[in-house]
Amino acid sequence: MIDIKPLTIENRTFIAVVVKLPKTTLLVVTSEKGYIMCGALDVHLLNNRLKDRKIIAARAVGVKTIDELLNAPLESVTEEAESRGIKKGMIGKEALLFM
Repeated sequence: MIDIKPLTIENRTFIAVVVKLPKTTLLVVTSEKGYIMCGALDVHLLNNRLKDRKIIAARAVGVKTIDELLNAPLESVTEEAESRGIKKGMIGKEALLFM
């Protein structure tokens, strides 16, 4: 099952996506420029093998819902996200406002 819903944070609209898979659920909240995601996101891959794409993304681990993703501290961020002020430890919804 895939659930896609608009989400508003401080008068800005984002898109929340939940993909229920066998034994796991993928969680993503995206903006026009970047996204935050659950632990399935491979930040190392984005920073190294896909570095030329300058992807703005951040990852929170141990989250099971979109609300948890929005309120969890970020465990890792891409180099491009960090260059835009997004820092490890920042909560998800704060990071989205930098995107």
